[in-house]
Parts: sequence; structure tokens; C-alpha cells
Amino acid sequence: MVPIADQNLILIGLGANLPSSAGSPRQTLEAALDHLAAQGVRVTRRSRFWRTRPVPISDQPWFVNAVAAVETNLSAAALLDLLHATEAAFGRMRTVVNAARVLDLDLLAYGTQVMDDQPRPLVPHPRMSGRAFVLLPLRDIAPGWVHPVSGESLEAMIAVLEDDQYCIAEDERGQV
Repeated sequence: MVPIADQNLILIGLGANLPSSAGSPRQTLEAALDHLAAQGVRVTRRSRFWRTRPVPISDQPWFVNAVAAVETNLSAAALLDLLHATEAAFGRMRTVVNAARVLDLDLLAYGTQVMDDQPRPLVPHPRMSGRAFVLLPLRDIAPGWVHPVSGESLEAMIAVLEDDQYCIAEDERGQV
């Protein structure tokens, strides 16, 4: 049985692999969550921070990733706009796909809503089920989460991840 609370979460993926004006990638993620809170997006749960190898594999610095559950009165589209505005406020410039970045904020899920016939946002995030840097942090905060489209459990999705996706959880001090 899936805990109802895990299924009704609004989930945001966070990542960074370059420093920003807020500091290190980890400090940037913390500052981004504070920025969202100041805009009325309340963080109710946050995973540990995870160090992850870039996907696809490249010579970029490793990322720091996390997943947060939030509460907001914003629609999915308005929340996505706020996420993009927050990225820009921290210096993110969208240039090349999969480029190194100071901040990446993704709307992963908006409760059990499925929005796949609109130009944006697409929720649940169309690539989240194959990404260790999303699924492992998500397990920290919502181990009973089930994908609203495929019906797959989080553990089932994690079990079939590609072996080349390295993710290491940090401790409270940022050590692995």
C-alpha cells in the first residue's frame, strides 16, 4: 500500500555543478530553497545532498543534487515559471543541452497529476524514472512514491537504473 502523503507531493529536483554568487553548488541549492520559500513555496521535506556524476558522462564537475517536496498555491505552470526565474536569478544561462550549470530546478511531479498533452509543463518529468540523481534523493523523502503514469514503485525504478550512474550521499557536513 502506498502512503497517500507520498503520492500527493509536489516534487522539485535541484542540481548544480558550478559555483554561483551564493557560493558552492551545495550552498546554491540551499539558497535556492530559501529563495523559493520567500516566494511562498514552502519546503516540507528535503533529501540529503547527493554528489552525482554528470549525465551523460562528461568531463564536467560532478553535480550536487537533491529533491524537495513543497507546498504552494501556484499552478504547475506558474511553479515552473518561478523555478526558471529562480535559476535566472542565480545566474543560470540556458545555452547548450546538458551544459554545466550554476542551478537546475526541475518540476518532477505535481501530486498525482499527469500533464503530457500540453506544451509545458510535462509532469511527471518525462526523464525522471531513469535518473539515479532524482530517484535516490526522492527515496530519502518519499520511499513509497509510485510513478503516476507507469504505476512503478520507486524501488522498481531504482532496480533497473543503468550501472554507470554514480550517486554518493553527503553527510550533514557535506562529506561523502
